Amino acid sequence: MILDEIIAKRKQTIAQLKEYTTIEDFKAQIKDNTYPHYSFFEALSGVKDLSPNTKIIAEVKKASPSKGIICEEFDYINIAKDYEKGGASAISVLTEPDYFKGDNSYLTAIKEEVKLPLLRKDFIIDEWQVYEAKAIGADAILLIVAALDQETLERLLQKAHELEMDVLVETHDEEEVKRALAAGARIIGVNNRNLQTFEVSLSVSERLSKLLPKESIFVAESGVKTLEDMKFIKDLGANAVLIGEGVVKSGDRINRLKELIEV
Repeated sequence: MILDEIIAKRKQTIAQLKEYTTIEDFKAQIKDNTYPHYSFFEALSGVKDLSPNTKIIAEVKKASPSKGIICEEFDYINIAKDYEKGGASAISVLTEPDYFKGDNSYLTAIKEEVKLPLLRKDFIIDEWQVYEAKAIGADAILLIVAALDQETLERLLQKAHELEMDVLVETHDEEEVKRALAAGARIIGVNNRNLQTFEVSLSVSERLSKLLPKESIFVAESGVKTLEDMKFIKDLGANAVLIGEGVVKSGDRINRLKELIEV
């Protein structure tokens, strides 16, 4: 299972990084940071934008394990600026280096150029990474239920909130939705990609959306590429859709986003 492989590699890398940078170092960096804070929760809930349109979290993504290099000319700052111009409500930035070719510096550089909430999309399994996310400028982090036991999920979720970051809690099946809700998740992602086969089906969102309470923020992840896909997800009642390949590979990212938002 690719997730197990990625998590094992992440544990190894974090253990090495801890030898050079401590949580106390991150705390000092956070104290000195002057980054503006943008609420990921408010951006997706419609508090600031009362339009009925489903919000889009547009993803800055260079590669993936299943597709390899997605964006050859990876001008991540201009990609993020296009997303802002196109009407994205938030931006997701891949920072995992080995399988997605991400980097923390991408997020920090984008933070200095756009005025949207930034989600650090990575495989976060350690409190050290939560502090790291805050230090590099993230407004929110991703926690994947399948990668965490319940105690760790709850602890990392609480720590992120203490550091004034929102959390997108990713689920793939009914049991994971129950765990996310039990942990106190307010923003629940439903990933339409099967982590074992990498097959994508929007029927996962259709099935799991019925388990989500109205007060939670429902984010559909993976598989939304066409206007028909967007309409299908919108009709399920999704508050937001996280889209990567569907916009990053578009020849006209700005207008592509506008088309999807107006569905």
